[in-house]
Amino acid sequence: MIKLIERAYNNKNRIAVKSEGYSYTYKTLLNKSESIAVELLAGKRDLNEQRITFLVNPSFQYVTIQWGIWRAGGIAVPLCIKHPLESIKYVLEDTDASILIYSKEYKDLIEPLFNNTNIRFIRAESFSNIFGLLPEVDIKRRAMIIYTSGTTGLPKGVVSTHKNIEAQISSLISFWGWNQSDHILNVLPMHHVHGIINVLSCALWSGACCEFLPKFNPEEIFKLFKKQEINVFMAVPTIYFKLIAYWNDLKKTEQEEIFLILKKFRLMVSGSAALPLSLHEQWEKISNHVLLERYGMTEMGMAISNPYNGKRRPGFIGQPLGNVSVRLVDENNNLVKVGEPGEIQVKGENVFNEYWNKPEATKEAFTLDGWFKTGDIAVLNNGSYKILGRNSVDIIKSGGYKISALEIEEVLRQHVNIKDCAVIGIPDEEWGEIIGVSLVLNTKEISIDNLKSWLIEKLPGYKIPKKYIIQTDLPRNTMGKVTKNELKKLFSVNIL
Repeated sequence: MIKLIERAYNNKNRIAVKSEGYSYTYKTLLNKSESIAVELLAGKRDLNEQRITFLVNPSFQYVTIQWGIWRAGGIAVPLCIKHPLESIKYVLEDTDASILIYSKEYKDLIEPLFNNTNIRFIRAESFSNIFGLLPEVDIKRRAMIIYTSGTTGLPKGVVSTHKNIEAQISSLISFWGWNQSDHILNVLPMHHVHGIINVLSCALWSGACCEFLPKFNPEEIFKLFKKQEINVFMAVPTIYFKLIAYWNDLKKTEQEEIFLILKKFRLMVSGSAALPLSLHEQWEKISNHVLLERYGMTEMGMAISNPYNGKRRPGFIGQPLGNVSVRLVDENNNLVKVGEPGEIQVKGENVFNEYWNKPEATKEAFTLDGWFKTGDIAVLNNGSYKILGRNSVDIIKSGGYKISALEIEEVLRQHVNIKDCAVIGIPDEEWGEIIGVSLVLNTKEISIDNLKSWLIEKLPGYKIPKKYIIQTDLPRNTMGKVTKNELKKLFSVNIL
């Protein structure tokens, strides 16, 4: 049996999930996920790694569907609830999904797909309470595909086995001191490793409680904090920025009340993007916590973390987790000296299995001796790693998302009035980076508002550029490649 699910039998009467005003025990979670698994099997003995996509809000329903897919022997493919139909279609086609489970909120969005007879559509609310035999699922089986943007432009499906997931969870359980009495608030997207592994799966592995807040709202978050049940919180820098802004507008008596409550928390973590020093300092002021920064990727879960007990250094990501090997190398894969910058490479059971149906991309992601090439540059300083940046300017980190500039460029070039373009990340205190684009036009002018409306049909909101400039040509080097670092300098003037 999958160990994450097997452990739930030891905590049957404990609260596993709080969602939409209800509390659900581990026993309820086990029963409901079994019913879903039986219905997904539809008389078969085993789904044998069929790809099962699901489009549901972060909730108890989400967890039961995820576990139901796993218990039936399928591969869980969570879809982003903010993606347009085109992005959803891409995942369905890329994975050759056999089933799409959707909740009522998304019926209108996916209705155009209903004439696709290759896919079985199941309304999430329609699952009944039935029980039956389930297959034995080996931990070496593929368990999940999460889509991540890469330097090739189109999103790649990161395939993790149950063994990979167990390794990712167990390393964090040990390093961050997870225990049964923990109660975490989950405000993160549930198609990313941060929300799925670091928050939900670690809580359920520990016999703890995971509470969902499907839509971010600073006022609601502080209301939940005031109940004094939550003692662990994890978020991206953008969320901390908005919570600080809300706190600053409160009366002094309310600020003091919140400070005393937050001070009692066991752990607070920030990740998915670099945390500005100013946010570090402001959050410590309102909570008495030095946020724990860590480093990870969809391809490997977490690999490096500041200590749970011990000094945390703002701007540093810490030390390797247990059973995770890390090295820094130069462009020739030679180890660099301590204090010199190098690419982070990782090896361990936490590292993903493959990119779905992309053998060449998978091969390129690893060295000949099996190290995963992260593409991030870091330096080792007094025993802690510090991220210096990426070896590619084509990945933008904004609000916890890793966004491919090349993917956005490909979409923009489809517009009839755009001859060429280049997309970059612009440093921003709130978002980490915001997306900027330089446009070369086929016409004299363009309406930016109309362009944004056009993009909404093509891309999720977080991938739509916020800053625009118009140029007669893009800056290039002697090889004809756009010099994006030069382009960044132009965004201080002539921004539309």
